[in-house]
Amino acid sequence: MPLSLHAAFIPSALQIIDSTRGLVDRGESWCSEQEHDPAHVLSARIYEDMLPFTYQVASVAGHTAGALAGLTNGVFQPDLSPPPESFDGLRDKLAGARDALEQVSEDDLEQAIGRDMRFEFRAYKLEFTADEFLLSFSQPNFYFHAATAYDILRMLGVPIGKRDFNGRMRLKQG
Repeated sequence: MPLSLHAAFIPSALQIIDSTRGLVDRGESWCSEQEHDPAHVLSARIYEDMLPFTYQVASVAGHTAGALAGLTNGVFQPDLSPPPESFDGLRDKLAGARDALEQVSEDDLEQAIGRDMRFEFRAYKLEFTADEFLLSFSQPNFYFHAATAYDILRMLGVPIGKRDFNGRMRLKQG
């Protein structure tokens, strides 16, 4: 049986949303334990020309739920509003993305296969089909931003490991 678009995108997106939520929780706990101002984590960057932890976490939501919302009108434009500035705000953003993904049925995504889809950022435009957009653009992007959020925490010294990034895997049952 061929793999559906839903099976190729939604379970992994939910897994990474949840693991990113765990990173947010770990970052907040670490701030408390180390007596750091939360801004120490929230504004942290790997390098000065990269965007901060808050942006990385918000982008996980943007490239999951935001990407699926873009399928409705055939255009995805990155959310340029400022990311939440608190751990609670980041958790809310991820929870909203989780809720949106849970509403998408397999039939919804199967019907989107082959439809025109465009990424737009200012004058920059990329043309896709909906399935190619989700699997070759949004999916790599949500992994990139989740990995960057993880890397920021590791750079700061937060005691996390690969299991924290992977989150809850879908293991064989029985």
